[in-house]
Amino acid sequence: MTTAPAPPGPAAATPRRRVGVHGDHPQYRWWALSVTSLGMFLATVNSGTLLIALPDVERALGTSLLTLVWVILAYMVSSTVLLLPAGRLGDQLGRRRLFVIGLAVFTVTSLGAGFADSGTTLILWRVAQGIGGAFVFANAGAVVTDAFPREQLGLAMGTNVMVAAVGLVIGPVLGGWLVGFGWEWVFWFNVPLGLAGTLWAWAVLHEDGRRDPDRRQDWLGNAVGMAGLTGLVLGLSDAGLDGWGAPMVIAGLAAAVVLIPLFVMVERRVPAPMMDLSLFRIRVYSAAAAAAFLNGLARFALMFLFVFYFQGPQGDDPIIAGLKLAPLALGMLVASPLAGMWADRRGSRAPAVLGMVLIGLGLAGMTTLHVDSPFWQSAVWLTIVGVGSGVFNSPNTSAMMAAVPPARRGIASGTRTMLQNTGAVISIALMLMIVTSVVPTQLLFSIFSGLTTGLSADRLEPFMSGMHLALWILVAFSALGALVSALRGPVPQPEGP
Repeated sequence: MTTAPAPPGPAAATPRRRVGVHGDHPQYRWWALSVTSLGMFLATVNSGTLLIALPDVERALGTSLLTLVWVILAYMVSSTVLLLPAGRLGDQLGRRRLFVIGLAVFTVTSLGAGFADSGTTLILWRVAQGIGGAFVFANAGAVVTDAFPREQLGLAMGTNVMVAAVGLVIGPVLGGWLVGFGWEWVFWFNVPLGLAGTLWAWAVLHEDGRRDPDRRQDWLGNAVGMAGLTGLVLGLSDAGLDGWGAPMVIAGLAAAVVLIPLFVMVERRVPAPMMDLSLFRIRVYSAAAAAAFLNGLARFALMFLFVFYFQGPQGDDPIIAGLKLAPLALGMLVASPLAGMWADRRGSRAPAVLGMVLIGLGLAGMTTLHVDSPFWQSAVWLTIVGVGSGVFNSPNTSAMMAAVPPARRGIASGTRTMLQNTGAVISIALMLMIVTSVVPTQLLFSIFSGLTTGLSADRLEPFMSGMHLALWILVAFSALGALVSALRGPVPQPEGP
C-alpha cells in the first residue's frame, strides 16, 4: 500500500519570494547597483532642486542669508558627521538593513520639510533629513563593493556617479519648474521617489554574511567629532557676514581648534573607534581619502557660486539658471563610466590625477567670466569641470574601497564620503566668507534674491571679483589633489576577512 506523503511541516514552508535573484547569483550585482543608483539619483536631484529654489525659499520664509545658507549646510553637516557611525553600524548590523532605514528616514523628513513655516524649522528638518542621508551614503559604497568583483568595481562606481550626474542635470531644471507650484514641492517631490527607493531596496538587496563581530560604539568620538565640525563650519560661514570678531565666529572656530584634534586623540584610544585610523596605514587608502577631501574642497562650492551668478548678475529665472548648470552634470555623465572602465583595465592612478587637473583648468577658466559674458563661455568651463569630476571620482573611489578588508567596507565607505562631504561643507562656508568679505552684505542679499534689476556692471563688479578670488583658491585645492593622487602607489590586495 502506498503511503500518502505527509503534509509539509514548518521546516518545509515555502520561502518568501523576492524580486531579483539570490545574493550569490552572478547577476545579483546589477540588481544591487540599481538600488544604490536610485539612492544616488534621489540625493542629487534633491540637492539640485533645492539649490535653484533657494531665492524662492528666502522670499517665502523671510530668512536671513546666513539662515538660508544653513538650510544647505545643516543637511551636509548632519549627514557628514553621522557617516562614520552609520558605516560602522552597517558593518555590525547589516548594510541592507541600514540602507533601507536611511531611505525611509529621508523620505519621511522630506515630507516634513515641506511643511516648515520658518527658516529655523526648515533647518531642523534638514538635520533630520541628513540622518537618513548618512545611512544611505555610508552603506551604498559598501553594498556595491560587496556585490561586484574587483575587476568590475570601477565600472560600478562610475555607473553610480553617472546616475548622480543625471540627477544633477534634472535637479536644477526640475527645481525651477517646481517652485512655480511653491517652494515646498522641492521637498515633497522626494517623497514618491524615496518611497519607491525604500521598497526597491527592501525587495532586492540581500544581507552579506561578513559582519564586524565587535558591537561596541564610540559615543564619545561621535559627540566630539560632531561638535568640532559644526563649530568649524559655523565659524567660517558667519565670518564674512558678521566679521571675525563676532561671538558666534569666535566660539565656533575655538571649538573647532580644540575639538578636532581631540577627536583624533579619542579615536586613537577608544577600543572601538568610529574612524578606523589603522586603515590610513594603507598608502592607497590614505592618499585616495586625502584626494577625496581636496576634491570636495575644490568642486562643491561651484554650483552654489553659479546659482548666485546666473540668478544674480545674469538675471536668469530659476528654470533658465537650472538649464545653464546642465553642462557640469553632462560632463560627469559622459566621463564617469568611461573612466571607471579605464580604471578596471589600466589602473586608477592616472585618471584620478587627470581628473583633478581638468577640474583645476575648468575652474581657472571660470575666472575669465564677467557680468555680461555669453553663456557659451560658462558652458565650456562647466563642461570641463564636469568631465574632470567624472574622470576623478569613480577611479579614486574604487581604488579606496578595493584596498580595505571586506569586513571594514562600511566604515571605509563612510570615511570616504565623510571626508569628501567635509571638504564640500568647508568649501561652501569658505566661498561665502571670501565673497562676503569684498561684497556689501545688502548687495549680496539683493544678488541672491534675484533683485539685481537696474544695477550697473560697476555695482556688480565686487561680486565678480570675490567670485574670481574664490575660484582661484579652488584651483589651488585641485592642484594639491592632483599631486596627492600622483604620489599614491598601486592598489594592494586587502588583508583580513
